[in-house]
Amino acid sequence: MEFSAWLTFFAACWAISISPGPGAVASMSAGLNYGFRRGYFTVFGLILGIWTQLLFVGAGLGALVATSATAFGVVKWAGVAYLVYLGIAQWRAPATPMAARSDDGTQTTRRSMVLRGWMINAVNPKGTVFMLAVVPQFLVLNQPLLEQYLVIGATLSFTDLVVMAGYTALASKVLNALRDAAHIRTMNRVFGGLFVVAGTLLALFKRGA
Repeated sequence: MEFSAWLTFFAACWAISISPGPGAVASMSAGLNYGFRRGYFTVFGLILGIWTQLLFVGAGLGALVATSATAFGVVKWAGVAYLVYLGIAQWRAPATPMAARSDDGTQTTRRSMVLRGWMINAVNPKGTVFMLAVVPQFLVLNQPLLEQYLVIGATLSFTDLVVMAGYTALASKVLNALRDAAHIRTMNRVFGGLFVVAGTLLALFKRGA
């Protein structure tokens, strides 16, 4: 990949990362409930999801999802179900910030946050379609593809790590300002509703879009 092409892709990655979506909602939700240091583990999961999507596209599985109505439907509705599940769980979450829980469950909580982030990005056909539509435009086919995929993955990861850190930090500041249970309950329901909205938008997403 030429440097000029990489700069174009780098700029596109910033626009993609900053655009609000399920990843941003998940990052803000984690920051709200866990604070920045613990909530940032969700972002690591989001990055793993990006690499999973890139692996699918590189292996040709992404093309199957994009061209097969059945495969696309399975992945799409799995993503919808998961986002709606997250929304309901967030809506029903206790009015006490999760960061205030005992440290006994810290490791389990971190693992679950990584898994949550991974699921959000890995089971998202919109991400697959994006990878198939955008990534090939920056590949030089007469050069080794592995190195180019690694550069693309690293670039996507870097921008997401930075942007989602901002979303997580912003929400954690809100967490520090919340002291009343009613306010926390309202914020839980706001983010729960956003997850359901994200699931609804994904349900409306069509393969030909």
